[in-house]
Amino acid sequence: MKKKICLITGSRAEYGLLYPLLKLLKKSNLFSLELIVTGMHLSPKFGLTYREIIKDGFKINHKVKINLNKDTPEGILSSMSEALSGLGRALAKLKPDLVIVLGDRFEIFCAAVASHMLRIPIAHLHGGELSSGVYDEAFRHSITKLSSLHFTSTEESRKRVIQLGEHPQRVFNVGAIGIDNIKDMKLLTRQELEKKLSFPLGDKSLLVTFHPVTLENNTAGYQFMELLKALDALDGVRIIFTKPNADTDGLIISKLIDKYVFKNRDKAVAFSSLGQLRYLSSLKYVNAVVGNSSSGIVEAPTFRIPTINIGDRQKGRLRAESVIDCQAEKRAIILAINKALSASFLAGCKEIINPYGQGDTAKKIMRIITAINPDKISLKKTFFDQVIEK
Repeated sequence: MKKKICLITGSRAEYGLLYPLLKLLKKSNLFSLELIVTGMHLSPKFGLTYREIIKDGFKINHKVKINLNKDTPEGILSSMSEALSGLGRALAKLKPDLVIVLGDRFEIFCAAVASHMLRIPIAHLHGGELSSGVYDEAFRHSITKLSSLHFTSTEESRKRVIQLGEHPQRVFNVGAIGIDNIKDMKLLTRQELEKKLSFPLGDKSLLVTFHPVTLENNTAGYQFMELLKALDALDGVRIIFTKPNADTDGLIISKLIDKYVFKNRDKAVAFSSLGQLRYLSSLKYVNAVVGNSSSGIVEAPTFRIPTINIGDRQKGRLRAESVIDCQAEKRAIILAINKALSASFLAGCKEIINPYGQGDTAKKIMRIITAINPDKISLKKTFFDQVIEK
């Protein structure tokens, strides 16, 4: 009998990353794929991206809708309450043999808690990474402690998961799964991309994604305004905005984007969700990535383009030499963008090797979960104590 493997996704970015693994599980003769969709996928505000999942040919076994209309801490807590209850009911009904989750978002933390309480083993992707500017980091490490199998993106992250007490035999460095899409997906030509975006890229273009730094109080509006001021100071640069996730103060940034694009229709465009194909194709043709998204750290270096990483949201995360860090201040951002677009820096980017791997991550994960029978995974974990030299 096939083992039931349940993947849970709550955001456009997360689904895009999981796509290569979903494809392999769907074709597998050993596993039966089940899919739970929640969070932003089911919200009109974020583009109802569950429809993209269906369009890609995947069956959604359960939808767990949560209210994402409030971006205050209290509003997010209310959403988490709904997510925990709804995901618990869905998992109790599906009864999978293994749950696979990725990352650190609050919906995924709720999925891990529900799975743990229902005694369902969890496999976690992208554990052990750091993003000290957001409360998601605590969620990420908590998911690690709730999980039994760990698929990390770097050796540094693998060691960090072991440092959290997880047994080395259950922790596997498989690389970042997002790179699989870059290697395997047939990306759009520049002309096709411009047509789908209804936006010519011009001689210079930037892809901008900025999320709130949720462990800072009321900084989202100020920091993003500094970024907008920096963009205003640039001549002849065209801008593609992707809007932030459902996080505390995310609505502030979305409204500022809408206002900016309305006033600058000649050079800027915004999207709630580009989808994986348009997003990766944009990375192929833009001159640089600007903001504080993890994709600028993890995926962009594979395209050998610069990333301007603003502020502390990604502080502590391993980065390639193509990443330029700067403070969330107009002058610092302008200097960083000018450096990124300089001929010498662009030339150096052509030699970059992405520290997050070269792809085939989904195949590595499949080999591991095929070798490890979910029925044999004990939930009675022991804490792996490392020898500390005195």
